[in-house]
Amino acid sequence: MAPVVGAADAVDRKDPMTNSDQRDFWSDAAGPKWLRFESAMDGLLQPVLDGVLARANLKTGEAVLDVGCGTGASARQLGDVVGLRGHVIGADISGSMLGRAAARAEHHPQVEFIETDAQTHDFESAQFDHLVSRFGVMFFENPVAAFTNMTRALKSGGRVTFAAWGQIPANPFFTYPAQAARSIIGAPPKSDPDLPGPFAFRDPERVLDILSRAGLQEARCDTVELMLTPHGNIDDFADMALHIGPAHAAIAHFDADTDQISALHAMIKDVFAPFDGPQGFTIPAQINYFTARAA
Repeated sequence: MAPVVGAADAVDRKDPMTNSDQRDFWSDAAGPKWLRFESAMDGLLQPVLDGVLARANLKTGEAVLDVGCGTGASARQLGDVVGLRGHVIGADISGSMLGRAAARAEHHPQVEFIETDAQTHDFESAQFDHLVSRFGVMFFENPVAAFTNMTRALKSGGRVTFAAWGQIPANPFFTYPAQAARSIIGAPPKSDPDLPGPFAFRDPERVLDILSRAGLQEARCDTVELMLTPHGNIDDFADMALHIGPAHAAIAHFDADTDQISALHAMIKDVFAPFDGPQGFTIPAQINYFTARAA
C-alpha cells in the first residue's frame, strides 16, 4: 500500500465553505459516494486527465505534486510517467478518499499521499518540478493564498497544469440533472458559483488573475470542448446522478421520497437520451486547462 502521511460535487449553499467544511464534506459526505462510483467517475473523467497529462509533458525522474488527488487515479498515472526515479505526492483533504488511493497505489512505490489542506500545508521549499490537478483546485476558500503557498513548493521554473470545469451552460453533466431535480423535487437555495465549488474556475480571466497574484508567470488558459463517456448505459448513469452532483443535493435538501426519486431517475434518463446514439452514450463538456510557470 502506498503511504498516507499526516492527518474535489459540492453541495449548493449561500455561504462559502471554509476549508475545514470542505474536509468534512469530502471525507464524510461526498467521499463514500465517490468511492461507490469510483470506477465510473474515473472512466468518465479520463479524457480530462488525458488533457492534463498531454499539456504537462512530464519527464522521467520528475517530482510532481497532485493536488486534490481523490482516490488516486491521477497519482498512479503520474507515477507511471515519471517512473521509479520520479516521485509523486498526492495531496487531498479527504481521509476516506486517501485511504482508497493508498490501497490502489500499492504497486507504485514512487507515489505517496498526504492528508492535508494544500492552502496551508508547510511544503518543503522548491520541492517539485510540476504541480498538476484534475478538478482539485476549485475548492479553496482563498485561492490566491492557496496558489501562493503551493508555488513556494515549486522549483524555479517549475510548471503548473490543471483542469477546471468551463462555463456552466456548456456542461450538461451538471445542468441537466439540476434542471430535472428542480422540475421533480424543487430548487435548493441558489448559490454563488464563484464560491468554492465545481464552477469556481469557469471564468478564465478570473483564474489567470489568481495565478498572477500568486506569483506565477506565463499563465494561459486553453478552453476545450470534449466528450465524456459514462460507464455502462444511460440507466447506470442516471443512478450515479442520483448520488453525485446537483440531483443528489436536491434529494438531500428536500428529503425527497421514493416516488420523487424514482420520477427523477426517469427524467434524468429522458433528458440525457439525445446523447445516447448509434455511436454510444457520450456527454459534451467544456474544460478549462490552465498552465503557468514559477519564477
